[in-house]
Amino acid sequence: MEELITRVATAAGLNEELARKAVGIILAFLQKEGPPAEIGQLMAALPGAQELADAEGGSKGGMLGAIGGLMGGGGGVMALGGQLMGAGLSMGQIQTVSKEMFAVGREKAGEDAMGAIVGAIPGLGQFV
Repeated sequence: MEELITRVATAAGLNEELARKAVGIILAFLQKEGPPAEIGQLMAALPGAQELADAEGGSKGGMLGAIGGLMGGGGGVMALGGQLMGAGLSMGQIQTVSKEMFAVGREKAGEDAMGAIVGAIPGLGQFV
């Protein structure tokens, strides 16, 4: 997990605390929205991922998250963007964090698992 946090922080120009928060928010979102088998593979491949997802799983997304929630269900990728912006990330940083996370996911859990996750969550492909 520390390798992932460091890579995300370096790539997006974030401090480690904010990188950790962003990764946790994304992991919690993936657990909620993604296919269980492949998410299980990803979480197992990243020691500490479950604890980080649990720590950030209750985060709210500020106004954008609320708007996403009003649009039905959890708001999907739009609500995720709202949570990350609420945490202090810019749109460019969100894209960088997402791309780096999915690159590490492909290295650790495999292309098949990550492809299934991206394919199962509408709109996610534009960020990875």
